Amino acid sequence: MTNRRTFLTTTAAATVTTLAAAPMGAAAATGTTGKATGATGAKGGRGATGATAASAHKSPDIAATVPDGLNPVGVRTAGVRLVPVVGGKYKVWTKRVGNGATKVLLLHGGPAFSHEYLEAIAAFLPEAGYEIYFYDQLGVNNSDQPDDTSLWTVPRYLEEVEEVRRALGLDQFVLFGHSWGGVLAIEYALKHPLALKGLVISNMVAGMQAYLQRINHLKTTLLPAPLLARVNALENAQDYENPEYEQIVMEHLYAKVICRLDPWPDALMRSFKHLNKSIYVQMQGPSEFQVSGSLKDWERWDRLHEIRTRTLILGATHDTMDPEDIKRMARLMPNAQAAICPNGSHLSMWDDQAAYFGHLLRFLATV
Repeated sequence: MTNRRTFLTTTAAATVTTLAAAPMGAAAATGTTGKATGATGAKGGRGATGATAASAHKSPDIAATVPDGLNPVGVRTAGVRLVPVVGGKYKVWTKRVGNGATKVLLLHGGPAFSHEYLEAIAAFLPEAGYEIYFYDQLGVNNSDQPDDTSLWTVPRYLEEVEEVRRALGLDQFVLFGHSWGGVLAIEYALKHPLALKGLVISNMVAGMQAYLQRINHLKTTLLPAPLLARVNALENAQDYENPEYEQIVMEHLYAKVICRLDPWPDALMRSFKHLNKSIYVQMQGPSEFQVSGSLKDWERWDRLHEIRTRTLILGATHDTMDPEDIKRMARLMPNAQAAICPNGSHLSMWDDQAAYFGHLLRFLATV
C-alpha cells in the first residue's frame, strides 16, 4: 500500500475517488489545449511468431504516404502518428507497434485515462504477429486537450474512433475496448459492424445499473462495518476529497478490485498521472460508487443481440464488473464467448497475465 499512498500524496492526493477503475477511470489535473506530441508510448517487439504471416504484411514505419498536414511524407516516426479529429480541428496521438495482417485498435478506459496502462498488451501481441495501435483519446495525455465540454459525449467519442480508423487505414480490423473503452467498442460494433473483423470487450458490462449493483455489493462485502459506515457518511456529504475517504477507498477497495499487484506497475501510475479529471467528472461523476454524470443512463443490454461480429468478452473474478454479467453478455450475443480470469481484477492484463493473454491470443487466432 505504501507505494500507492505515496503516489497519491505526490501527484493528485485529492482525487482518489476518480482514480482508477471501472467502468470509468481516475482523475488528474486537466491540461490546457496543446499540440499532441510524439512522446514515447508503449514499447513492444516486432517479431511475428504466430500463425499470421507478418512479414508479408509489414506496414512502413512512416507517418503517412500522402501529405496529411501533420506528418511529412516518408519521414520515419517510430509508429507515431497524429490524427486529425472533430473535422480536423484537433489532433489525437496514435502509435503502431508490431507488424501483422491482423490489426488491433486499442481503446483505453476512463473516460479520460491514458493509453499507458494498456502497455502490457505490447509485451504479448506484437511478438505473436499482431499489429496493435495505441491512441490517447481527445482530452488526454499526448492528444490535444481542448476546453470545450460539448466534446465529452459518447456520440462524439464514437465518431472520433471512426475518424482514427479511417486515418490509419484500418479495414476489417479487431477493435479492443477496456472498461470505458468497452462502452465505445459496443457502440462502434452497433454502428459500424462491416468495418470489424473481431471485437474484444474487456472488463466492461452492457449497462450502468449492472455496474452499480456490483460495485455496491463489493463495497459492502469488502469494507468492515465501521469503515463502510464512514464511507457512506462521507459519500452522503459528497466529501469525496476527504483524505480519510481517499485512504479507505484506496487501501480497502482499489487494492482488491482494480489492481491486485503491489506495487502497481509503472505504466498504471503514469496513466493516473495523465488523467483528465474534468472529463471524468462530467461523464462519470465524482465517485466510482455512484454514476451521476452523462453516462448514468447508458444501457445496451437490449441491443447486444444485434452485434454479430465475432466477440470475446473478458472478465475477472475480482473485477468491479460481475463475472456473471460478463457471461450473460456472451449469451445474448449470437457470435460471442466469455472468458473469466480467475486471479484477476479490473486490470487483469496486469494481475492475471497468463489467463488474460492466453484467452486473448487464442481468440485472435480464430478471427
